[in-house]
Amino acid sequence: MTLLGAADVRRIAADIGLRPTKQRGQNFVIDANTVRRIVRTSGVGPDDVVVEIGPGLGSLTLELLATTARVIAVEVDPVLAEQLPKTVAERAPGFASKLELVHADALRVQELPGPAPTALVANLPYNISVPVLLHFLERFDSVQTALVMVQSEVAHRLAAGPGSRTYGIPSLKARWWADVELAGNIGRSVFWPAPNVDSALVALRRHEPPASPELRERTFALVDAAFAQRRKTLRAALGSTFGSPALAEAALTSAGIDPGARGEQLTIADFARLAG
Repeated sequence: MTLLGAADVRRIAADIGLRPTKQRGQNFVIDANTVRRIVRTSGVGPDDVVVEIGPGLGSLTLELLATTARVIAVEVDPVLAEQLPKTVAERAPGFASKLELVHADALRVQELPGPAPTALVANLPYNISVPVLLHFLERFDSVQTALVMVQSEVAHRLAAGPGSRTYGIPSLKARWWADVELAGNIGRSVFWPAPNVDSALVALRRHEPPASPELRERTFALVDAAFAQRRKTLRAALGSTFGSPALAEAALTSAGIDPGARGEQLTIADFARLAG
């Protein structure tokens, strides 16, 4: 098995007439060492079934196939979806049977073929990175770990803790399902075309969610309301949700939360307690 380099990526793109689009967040990794680093950092091994979202031209897919039991690659672009099995057959024929291609919009995927995935490893398209990550955490509870490469700003938002300037909706919602931490920075030069922003790795390890899907919906609604007016106190920001600021204050006090606090000071457990 040989990984793709910059010349390989450009050659394949030229052969299939591909012009990467910002609309689909297409920035392909062209550095083999970065690919190896991603897979190594993810911690996946021979017993793992990995789902990869947006495999693109297959740079990461090849290393995942060599490392894990099976790779389920979800690709929305029809040209890329058609090309990926050909690239695998050419570059890693011994691993071709381990690839399962799903030609679909990742945000609409409700089930995956074969054994349930145990891990998610992906270079996520920048434009849908957070919604896709949250969707897969919600829909596929067999996924115990995830390592995703996203825009650096988004990575810091996901990993931020209470009180941080970057702490917000993505930070809280991701923590409903998992512990989240930064796992390294990625330079722009390892991509083609090179993006105008830096990238970073985010590692997630699943924990048991606080409670039922119904409570999650109520909790997330409170999170959305609290951060829709970030500078306001929770008493004011949640007034319309509870019917009035006075009712919001009563609910907050009952949950042991200071009505004068702001959303950025609360943990996901605090919001769940308030929603309960």
